[in-house]
Amino acid sequence: MSSMERFTQSEELRRDELIRLIEHSVEKLTLPELEAVYYDMLTKGYING
Repeated sequence: MSSMERFTQSEELRRDELIRLIEHSVEKLTLPELEAVYYDMLTKGYING
């Protein structure tokens, strides 16, 4: 099953909106804040090193 098949159109639109909001917010973070977010995501398994 492809990722496009997994989401309905409204879910995909909401997902895209959330990604844009997160990207916009991340661009404003300082280096220490980015490192903290990275570490948090890494320890929760959202990022694979």
